[in-house]
Amino acid sequence: MEIAANTVVTLRYRIDDAQGENLDPGADALVYLHGGYGDFFEKIEDKLAGQEEGFESEFHLEPEDAFGDYDAELLRVVPRAELPEPVETGMQFEGVPDDAEDGETDGRVWRVTDLTEDVAVLDGNHPLAGLALRVWVQVTEVRPATDAEIEAGSAGSDPLFSVMPGELPGADDDDDEDLDAVLDGRGTLH
Repeated sequence: MEIAANTVVTLRYRIDDAQGENLDPGADALVYLHGGYGDFFEKIEDKLAGQEEGFESEFHLEPEDAFGDYDAELLRVVPRAELPEPVETGMQFEGVPDDAEDGETDGRVWRVTDLTEDVAVLDGNHPLAGLALRVWVQVTEVRPATDAEIEAGSAGSDPLFSVMPGELPGADDDDDEDLDAVLDGRGTLH
């Protein structure tokens, strides 16, 4: 069966950075609903259209084609007391109070990148934001989507955009950093 709109595609994949260092070995297969539903990189999805089971290729993606450019505006330094204990570097929280006076949360997933005794540095960027990537894919199955999958706009598995590699670039476990340090562009205290 050919990959087309409203087909469910199962892929084996691997994500490396531009230098070839593995960022996500793709231990689990990726299953996505093809046709612009936002569960996979648009540039690769376009290239997969018309392919069949067994197709294999490697793609180079610039940040704007992958997880986006790194946005330093998505860094927050918050009092550690505002977070649940025990808090550790690498933990994720959905929605932190934004800068608005109403105290509403923004719904974004925030990752703890650094901790001191008094504050936590939270980063709202995807861990792979700002990186050029090499993505290898192999199509292992193509099937028609069910009506329920089309209505839901998803094949039921987590989209690639939510995949978080275990070891995140720029994460640092050192709690002894000075509070007067400067934040670098990756949300690490220096």
